[in-house]
Order: sequence, then C-alpha cells, then structure tokens
Amino acid sequence: MNLLLLYLLLAKAVFTSFSGMASLPMVREDFVVKHQVLTDRQLSTAVVAGRTGPGPNGLYIVSVGYFVGGLPGAFVGLIALITPAFLIIPLMKFAARYANVPRIRSAIRAVVLASAGLLMAASIPLAHDALANPSGSALAAVIMIVTFVVLTFSSVASWWVILGAAGLGLAAKLIA
Repeated sequence: MNLLLLYLLLAKAVFTSFSGMASLPMVREDFVVKHQVLTDRQLSTAVVAGRTGPGPNGLYIVSVGYFVGGLPGAFVGLIALITPAFLIIPLMKFAARYANVPRIRSAIRAVVLASAGLLMAASIPLAHDALANPSGSALAAVIMIVTFVVLTFSSVASWWVILGAAGLGLAAKLIA
C-alpha cells in the first residue's frame, strides 16, 4: 500500500474517532475489509501492542502502520496519530465558545454514542477471531468474559487486566 494512502486512511480514522480505541471500526473497515492488507489477527495484535505499551490508547495505529508498511508504515502511523494534536488548540477554542449551545452539546453526545456503537461493532469480529483461532480455547472465552465483567463493574485499571490475562496465557502454555 502506498504510504500516502496509508497516512490518509490512518489520519481519517484518528481525526474522526475522538478517542483512542474509537478509531478501531474505521481502521478495520479500511484495512481488513476494504483493502485487505491486514487480517483480523494482525489488527488484534496491533491493538494488544498498543494497549500494553505506555501512552495513549490509540497508539495501536503505529502498529497498524507497521503491519501494512514496515518501518516506514510505522512512521506514517505515528505522524497520523500526532497530526490532530497540532490542530487541537483552535478546536478547543471553538468548543469552549459553543459548548453551552444545546445543538452543539447534542451533536457531541450523538458522536460519542455513535462511536460507542462503532466500537462494539468492530469488537465482535475481533473477539470471534480470537476465539476461533486454533489456539483459542475455553480459557480464551473465560479470559474474555472475566475481562468484560471486571472492566465493566469495577475500577480496576485495564493494564492490570491485560497483565493478568498475559500471565494466565503464559501459565496455560507452561502447564500444557
């Protein structure tokens, strides 16, 4: 894939997501479904790489760039990830001025709700791939369910859950 197209697709996902993982549905649609330069497994791996390292949740964009275009692709992913930061100051000035306007507030709420729905829609194929994977097992299903319950109904930091899941996966391979 051409690096300019890679940048434009990643920038589109970053600009329209408003938060780290909310770009996942758009990334999946563009790279897995439409252009077929990435598999669901590679996208899942990119998400794991982005979530296990320090930094913003959207850091997985750099891994997506790497999977698609190697080191130059990773650099393009990084540039796409940081581009909005250079535009946030004027946007914040606009938002502060009009944040109390009911129509603007309603539009922002609608975008947040749509992002939540898109994130859920993108998560289903990734979860299916993780469970259908030859290494998937009852343990994978248990990890997914426990993760959902813990993160939904407690205030445990997500990185503890990721660490715990990694430990369980490692222990399962050592025992088997």
